[in-house]
Amino acid sequence: MVQVGHGPAAEDSLYPGGSPGGSPGGSPGGSAGGSTGAEGPREPAFDGPEDAPDPGVDAPERRRAEAGPDELALRLDKWLVQLAPEFSRSHLQGLIERGCVTLDGQVVTQASRKPRLGQRLEIDLVPTEEALAFRAEALDLRIVFEDEHLLVIDKPAGLVVHPAAGNWSGTLMNGLLAHHAKAAALPRAGIVHRLDKDTSGLMVVGKTLPAVTALVRMIAAREVHREYLALVHGRTPDEWVVEAPIGRDPQSRVRMAVVGGGKPARTDFFKLADGVWRDARGLDRTVSALHCVLHSGRTHQIRVHAAHKGHPLVSDALYGGAQALGVPRQALHAARLGFEHPITGQALRFEASLPDELAAGWRLAGLPDPVF
Repeated sequence: MVQVGHGPAAEDSLYPGGSPGGSPGGSPGGSAGGSTGAEGPREPAFDGPEDAPDPGVDAPERRRAEAGPDELALRLDKWLVQLAPEFSRSHLQGLIERGCVTLDGQVVTQASRKPRLGQRLEIDLVPTEEALAFRAEALDLRIVFEDEHLLVIDKPAGLVVHPAAGNWSGTLMNGLLAHHAKAAALPRAGIVHRLDKDTSGLMVVGKTLPAVTALVRMIAAREVHREYLALVHGRTPDEWVVEAPIGRDPQSRVRMAVVGGGKPARTDFFKLADGVWRDARGLDRTVSALHCVLHSGRTHQIRVHAAHKGHPLVSDALYGGAQALGVPRQALHAARLGFEHPITGQALRFEASLPDELAAGWRLAGLPDPVF
């Protein structure tokens, strides 16, 4: 067993499909190149330092054209769609606003502008954020265990696991691509399960294709054991089980819920202790410290099951949990991870202590250190 200590700091959701597929480099969003009128990469003309290209990213392609009779009736953004059809019109409009487009050497920032006959257009085709998401970024990963086949990471709250809308950089996947070169050839850089952005704790990541494939199958077969610590509102039973299907909340796309047509899910809850906090009106409120054991890996599973029984997690606003005890995010931590090494067969078991902000809330509620 490895005990993990903490310095400064979602619950599991398996990626779709029963086996890995795709690769980090297969990013959507397109990149400029390969059409008539294109020229090789050149230094773009940006307005200011905040628009300067990232030194780790190739300079965008510069594409040129001259306005003929057919272009005189076109808005600038519609002309650009013809010149660079691999990009969306909205992205090209954004490039106009950023000063990446010139007519006769003068920056143009109005998408509705129409050219004059013979005017020379230039555009620096800066890729979309999504297209730039699959690149290496050096991050301070908290590595608990590593060999040539896999690594176990203690993820801090706030770290997004995989690039997605609103989080195209600074993710765990970006850090893995920088951590070892072979990650670029692996599906999702070796990520086989994930935690919510604001959940902390242990994750296993594959470093080779055989390890990734085996880990995905082991998770699907419930051979990877994941246990969590949580603080919830209210006084819970000493032991309780929620076995209820989970699917998208029909009232909110950002929430999950117990729904009849959802996927089967089971969570076992074991109370460790009761604590007390005082609300804004000066009233004492009870919280329960829980040890949670997953038997499935649905999105937001522990959060949904606890809230479904009237015990939302502390500071989990999405599911009705009031902020309390100074905890700045949902009070959930992936504290224990156990599995057989997919290549060597060695039994591996890891533990991660509560991060500082959860440990402080734990103490403020008068709870003893968790023993489970």
